[in-house]
Amino acid sequence: MELLFATSNPHKLVEVRAIFAEHGIVVIGLDALESQPAEPVEDGATFEDNARIKAVEYARVTGLRCLAEDSGLEVDALGGAPGVHSARYAGEEGSRGDRDRRNNEKLLAAMADVPSEKRSARFVCSMCVADPDGGILAETRGTYEGRIAFEPRGEGGFGYDPLLYLPDVDCTSAELTPDAKNARSHRGAAARAMAARLTFA
Repeated sequence: MELLFATSNPHKLVEVRAIFAEHGIVVIGLDALESQPAEPVEDGATFEDNARIKAVEYARVTGLRCLAEDSGLEVDALGGAPGVHSARYAGEEGSRGDRDRRNNEKLLAAMADVPSEKRSARFVCSMCVADPDGGILAETRGTYEGRIAFEPRGEGGFGYDPLLYLPDVDCTSAELTPDAKNARSHRGAAARAMAARLTFA
């Protein structure tokens, strides 16, 4: 089976491709297409809504079975923010690295007066696979629990990984190896569940 993964984020593509390969499913990215489809407007109220919007639209436009995901960070002390706005929490200008840095800085500023015991947070990932006719083949969800650190740590991962502290291993998500992160991450959980669903579909 071959799936188009509708993402422009190379880090996400590497993570998901590795997991699906274990199930014999080939994942190609948008960079494999001759022309790039226009990005649909992600105006859903939930991660599930946005994943569905992207999967259905990219499948329709490309004629390929399409996997899409929407993911982000929910911080309890901030009422679930940044949530579906995680990628653009501090604006949409600049490179991906610039946006990640500004997002992390804004989050740390918002959490400056929040004590350790109230810094619970989680990454959430919702995945959807759609066929070109608009039919939804499967949907999954994964979460990745931790706490917001007081300062960034680690060089791995991307996005908010340097700020998600994992008490059981005394490190941030950005300090894990790629394999260790995939084994416990929100995207890893959603991808493994999706791969299993598709394998037995």
